[in-house]
Amino acid sequence: MTLSVAHATEEASPLRGLLPLWVGAFVYALFIVAGNRLLIDPDTMWQVTVGQWILDHRMVPETDVYSFTMRGQPWISTQWLAQVAYAKACAVAGWSGPVVLAATAIAATFALLTRFLSRRLSDSTTLVFVAAALALTVPHLLARPHVLALPLMVAWVGGMIAAADRRGAPSFWLLPVMALWANLHGGFVFGLVLIAPIALDAVLSADVKARKALALRWAAFALGALGLSCCTPYGWNSLLASLKILSLGGALPLIMEWKPADFGSVGAFEICLLLGIGLALLRGLKLPPLRIVLLLGLLHMALAQGRAAEILALLAPLVLAAPLAKQIGGAEGSHSNAAPMRGVLLAGIAVLLVAGTLAFTSMHRYEPHTRGSPVAAVAALKKLDLARVFNDYDFGGYLIANGVAPFIDGRTELYGEKFFVDHNAASGLMEPENLFRLLEEYRIEATLMRTQSAATKLLDHIDGWQKVYADDIATVHVRKPGAVHTAEPAVDPKRK
Repeated sequence: MTLSVAHATEEASPLRGLLPLWVGAFVYALFIVAGNRLLIDPDTMWQVTVGQWILDHRMVPETDVYSFTMRGQPWISTQWLAQVAYAKACAVAGWSGPVVLAATAIAATFALLTRFLSRRLSDSTTLVFVAAALALTVPHLLARPHVLALPLMVAWVGGMIAAADRRGAPSFWLLPVMALWANLHGGFVFGLVLIAPIALDAVLSADVKARKALALRWAAFALGALGLSCCTPYGWNSLLASLKILSLGGALPLIMEWKPADFGSVGAFEICLLLGIGLALLRGLKLPPLRIVLLLGLLHMALAQGRAAEILALLAPLVLAAPLAKQIGGAEGSHSNAAPMRGVLLAGIAVLLVAGTLAFTSMHRYEPHTRGSPVAAVAALKKLDLARVFNDYDFGGYLIANGVAPFIDGRTELYGEKFFVDHNAASGLMEPENLFRLLEEYRIEATLMRTQSAATKLLDHIDGWQKVYADDIATVHVRKPGAVHTAEPAVDPKRK
């Protein structure tokens, strides 16, 4: 009996440590099957449009060429490489291209996360963290530039945390990750910020005699990362542009994905948070002081901005893995290095995924989700051949993708805090005078607003504006001096 068990274990050992492969394959297949879920954000369309402009002109934009309110103003795209990748994928394979590209990046993200965690934790514990991360990130997993940067974020932070766990400095071979990240998405600034606390954790955990040398190695790594983050077509301006987004002040809370976490109804974030607190209280878990600081910082970001929940979900497990392994048990044995069998298995799964992708995409049509987009309204608007259109913020990306110059769109850093807040107050009639001021100041010829918005309801009753198209999504009003909707009420001076 003992011999048979030992023999079975020996035969199974070459397949140990393959959890990252299984997780990556599962996540990839999941998002290929649910591919249209990746295209529900209309921003994807304008990202592809910008990427195609870069390919056509063989240069990156330095001024706005899309809106009529900011045309010619300085604007750079810190996510130019991701936009080019999406545009090229779309040109080669239609909308299947961006879906496959995004699904591959998502799969790589979770495979890397699993790989880092499984080095420290048991497979069962790793899967719990991965499942929680997937639940928290799903709302923001879209075919947009940030998704292509997610595996780089996990690789970058995972590499630094691994170095801190062994009380050392990260390899300089990790630095090219920062250079690529800086060209894919502005979130690379966060990666730079994290160097300091992780380095401090590593230095304080090391022997006193080794701290000075270790601090110098981390400092050299930080300087190298800062330098490579400027290796973009815009140089150090990419860094400044990313910081500019964070300085938008009162504009950020008005954007859906930047709003604070909402616990008005039970969601995945609340469930995971409560379960985590419960586990910590039950097991009496302890963390080193700087790991607590890192964890609380990530939690603060997730509570302050809804979009940061994905950062907490992907990075908190990396911060927790080593301390948890010492208290709840670590990885179950060492992983085998049977390269030949692993290589055959990896090649087989890759072939299977490619074949499955080709078969599924040939039978299934991917297309952007336009149920909430002003498709028919924009078609009617284009027939009018008007150049100055006051639009709803959410419609800006769709207008860019369809060759209509918007009043405002999702590039909030271009428009600035005051312009965005004024537009929001005007369209929502929080300050009605703003609506009329903007209509006159920018000589607006037509409006394209959500049918149920307050501004649309008001224009229905304002002389000089005529409704020319309306459906359940959007309404178009055009300026027409002869349009009359109201009559001056009779006034009886004798009536009190």
